[in-house]
Amino acid sequence: MAHGPKPGITRWLYTTNHKDIGSMYLWFSFAMFLLGGCMALVIRAELFQPGLQIVQPEFFNQMTTMHGLIMVFGAVMPAFVGLANWMVPMMIGAPDMALPRMNNWSFWILPFAFAMLASTLFMEGGAPNFGWTFYAPLSTEYAPPSVTFFIFSIHIMGASSIMGAINIVATILNMRAPGMTLMKMPLFVWTWLITAYLLIAVMPVLAGVVTMMLMDIHFGTSFFSAAGGGDPVLFQHVFWFFGHPEVYIMILPAFGIVSAIIPTFARKPLFGYSSMVYATASIAFLSFIVWAHHMFTVGMPVAGELFFMYATMLIAVPTGVKVFNWVSTMFRGSMTFETPMLFAIAFVILFTLGGFSGLMLAIAPADFQYHDTYFVVAHFHYVLVPGAIFSITAGVYYWLPKWTGNMYNETMGKVHFWLAFIGLNVTFFPMHFVGLAGMPRRIPDYALQFADFNQIASMGAFLFGAAQLVFLFNVLRTVRGGNKATDEVWENPQGLEWTVPSPAPYHTFSTPPAVR
Repeated sequence: MAHGPKPGITRWLYTTNHKDIGSMYLWFSFAMFLLGGCMALVIRAELFQPGLQIVQPEFFNQMTTMHGLIMVFGAVMPAFVGLANWMVPMMIGAPDMALPRMNNWSFWILPFAFAMLASTLFMEGGAPNFGWTFYAPLSTEYAPPSVTFFIFSIHIMGASSIMGAINIVATILNMRAPGMTLMKMPLFVWTWLITAYLLIAVMPVLAGVVTMMLMDIHFGTSFFSAAGGGDPVLFQHVFWFFGHPEVYIMILPAFGIVSAIIPTFARKPLFGYSSMVYATASIAFLSFIVWAHHMFTVGMPVAGELFFMYATMLIAVPTGVKVFNWVSTMFRGSMTFETPMLFAIAFVILFTLGGFSGLMLAIAPADFQYHDTYFVVAHFHYVLVPGAIFSITAGVYYWLPKWTGNMYNETMGKVHFWLAFIGLNVTFFPMHFVGLAGMPRRIPDYALQFADFNQIASMGAFLFGAAQLVFLFNVLRTVRGGNKATDEVWENPQGLEWTVPSPAPYHTFSTPPAVR
């Protein structure tokens, strides 16, 4: 007989239940999202006017570094892992994750990693100040002493990611309900299977590069120091060989979420299921051979520039297939615009915009002009905020009634959407213009001609931040009570997760369901 949750704090410390662990990942990632967001607001407050306003340049650099690291490793990735923990076993008809004890461990090491990272703010010499990409030798020869703690926290995060990925692969390959072949799996499960393989492939590369940094700092090696016969550009190669697949790790699960939501609210099956699977796999494969498009300005041969330019443009093809399929799914569907659908449609439109600016950056001779300007900042925020953040938000609104058994407040959800949508565009759209005009990124001061657009961007950032408080209030209200949700929640959704009662019982599928 399956037991329910333990009472009190021990439930959360010792739990091996995929739903509990999924919830902890989601709450942790939201806390990190607010922390990283506050750091972004420090940056935008400083940039509200030209000149130095409220923080010293040194602290400004610490904020840009910590904002990037916390958002990538603390907010986006754990949120996707939380959604995977909650939904993958329910979608494939499994009773739980394959390795539940490791699941618990992979979560609980994260708060310690980020506590250590955040504690560097209070150390002598301050927090890491070398940007989230931590290029050596800036991060080795000239770094504050806290860089050692930063390296250790990165190691712990990487260990957590690898364990989570192994768990997801083992679960999907071994625990599908009878009759659920690979080509019957929901796309969210497919995108996570592919993402997990990416994580297992690239996280050891990140571990390698931070270990080389550690050796250069403490053990007299010269991997990245030209004075000792090393090569600073080697750091960029190793880092981006991890870093480019990493940006796809932060977007592939989003494709899966949106591919679940759009068919539900268009009331049509997803257009081109198998092409979506192949497109996802193609994007994952191509992500390994484009890393040096981040490095066009280091002085590579023209043949290298051409290879990375064309390889990068090739990624636009499977991505275009996905966008075409989403639009075709919506075409002539009986669409309604509940909150998850609004976020999903905004995802499709704005992610496509981010893709176009990415194609501009892929053109090697043009990239010399764009490199390290605010155009790059505008590009990757248009991919990551509407891409990762909007899709996570859409997924939470979509599945929250199934998790809690209560319906969220639809009006408040729509208020959240419009505030976030307007705030996002007011923040990041002007950055394209100041970037094209030559404003460098990661600098706390700027020339007078950039003042108007920066003022607009800063106001947008505070609006976007306020929108998240509406979201928090709505989620808390839903968790605590509200209108009861039906078992189906939405009209005619597809998938096994909708066959269980609302709220989803603590243990689902003690006997495997039948897959038609």
